[in-house]
Amino acid sequence: MPNDPADFTITQARNILNEVFAPWIQDLELAVEDISPSAQGEPGSVLRMPFSSRLCRDNGVVCGQALMAFADTAMVIAMVTASGGYRPMTTVDQTTHFMRAVASSDVLADARVIRMGRTMSFGRVTLTSANDGKPVAMVSSAFAML
Repeated sequence: MPNDPADFTITQARNILNEVFAPWIQDLELAVEDISPSAQGEPGSVLRMPFSSRLCRDNGVVCGQALMAFADTAMVIAMVTASGGYRPMTTVDQTTHFMRAVASSDVLADARVIRMGRTMSFGRVTLTSANDGKPVAMVSSAFAML
């Protein structure tokens, strides 16, 4: 059962990342860097996906599939943070707008909860290159809360 979000810690978020997700998501070696609200007060999370040549297409660009899985995972952590604890959910929609390629760089995901409902929740993720801070993709998503 969800708890008070104010009592939820980054250690708990990191534990959920390591305990709940599929093994192939674990292989991405994602890291929770922050679970503080945004400047506008939106609950959420910031995660890092370390660069790996295993995530690249033949031209050295991080593939869209890895970026989309990363964004989805970051949004789940943001929803968990907003709920104050793990709450089963499933993605029902994810729209990704790729803005530029990213190569030889970690990627950061700033995931924010826009609306947390009893049965449906909505969020957005901004993916940026850690090397230059420029946006890589914008993602909007909807989750069914189970």
